[in-house]
Amino acid sequence: MKMYVLVVLKTGINTTTDKVLIDSLFAGHMNNINHMVSINKLVVAGPFAKNEKTYRGIFILDVKNFEEAEKLLDKDPAIKEKLLAFEMYNWYGSAALPAYMQTADKISKLQF
Repeated sequence: MKMYVLVVLKTGINTTTDKVLIDSLFAGHMNNINHMVSINKLVVAGPFAKNEKTYRGIFILDVKNFEEAEKLLDKDPAIKEKLLAFEMYNWYGSAALPAYMQTADKISKLQF
């Protein structure tokens, strides 16, 4: 078992309806997700179904503290432009969790 940082993404205060801007920011959001995976910091990510709390998704980050997590999140254009906001929590989980992304990547590349 080890400590991770759980990030709960939620709707931010930016209520723009500019579809081009929104699409661009979320493309950057996905690029940042891929970057965090490539440097072995993001071990789980995924969206929530629509809900009344405006929670949008989660990240489980393999980092030592909130400051390290914030540095990664500050690179996300959707967060920088306040389309998304976040809350962070220390979360204790399996030390084997980082193997999840490697396995998920291998499985997603299989063609049936």
